[in-house]
Amino acid sequence: MHIVRRRGWELPEATATPEAVYLSRRAMLKAGAGTLGAIALPGTLVPAALAPTAALAQRVTEVPDPSAHLYPAKRSDTFTLDRPITPEAKSSTVNNYYEFSYGKNVAPSMTRFARRPWVVKVDGLVEKPFEIGIDDLLARFPLEERLYRHRCVEAWSMAVPWTGFPMKAFVDYAKPLSGAKFVRMETFLDPKVAPNQRDFRYPWPYVEGLTMAEATNELAFLVTGVYGKPAPAQFGAPLRIALPWKYGFKSIKGIVRFSFTDKQPVGYWEEVQGSEYGFWANVNPKVPHPRWSQASEEDIATGERRPTLLYNGYGEQVAGLYKGLEDARIWF
Repeated sequence: MHIVRRRGWELPEATATPEAVYLSRRAMLKAGAGTLGAIALPGTLVPAALAPTAALAQRVTEVPDPSAHLYPAKRSDTFTLDRPITPEAKSSTVNNYYEFSYGKNVAPSMTRFARRPWVVKVDGLVEKPFEIGIDDLLARFPLEERLYRHRCVEAWSMAVPWTGFPMKAFVDYAKPLSGAKFVRMETFLDPKVAPNQRDFRYPWPYVEGLTMAEATNELAFLVTGVYGKPAPAQFGAPLRIALPWKYGFKSIKGIVRFSFTDKQPVGYWEEVQGSEYGFWANVNPKVPHPRWSQASEEDIATGERRPTLLYNGYGEQVAGLYKGLEDARIWF
């Protein structure tokens, strides 16, 4: 019998249970029998609070960005690719942004999202907590373009020209105290803008964390633009992070808060399903996800499958961060 094997990111959205729904099944059961009737499964109605309105079904209307004159930035010669850049028409429609949609083409659900005003808060173990507007932040750090590979935990990949500035420069600007061991990052929380943040089953806002060594590694990159212009909303505008040696879910979007702490943060996916997604999340072809192999990946532009590289090919820059952790559960 001929068996058709669909790729995970190509599942018809009308028939596939969203991964977030699947992963939160234990939380659903804990919520009680009265709650179960409201869970949206294939063939059932979506609760009115989560259903997209007619306005949200329209294409995103981009408003002029006050930072547009900063792009395109000079491309760095240090970070090169072994493959072509993924066309924007493809990469802009394959995005995981569960605040807005459980599908991949999230832009039509982002018509209410505004990139301005946008304020970033810095707190925790720092010399002095502060807040700074995104445009003041952009004025402080010269922008550059970097070409990075991007590897999703779902086993697809793309190559992206990100624009931004090194995270180390931002960490230095924040002036963390000596006791700071981790950086906890938090995304925005606005259920009026992000429809899925009305879904009580998930631990909004989205949270991710890094060790200080990871955050100050030369590859850690705070992103404000892509393809030579300010980043469109679905890419995580106006501020996200790119961590090319880690699975993509570590690259938090829509950041509004950086907290320096001595305690290891618990990320969104680690809290939702810690047995499948962990703090470290480094790309490793030899460690399968509990439900699929990580040995290869599919290029979303060409459909080509290629072997997955340890640390996504960035081992020279990051392998030293994990010496002594060979026996630790650092991949998931």
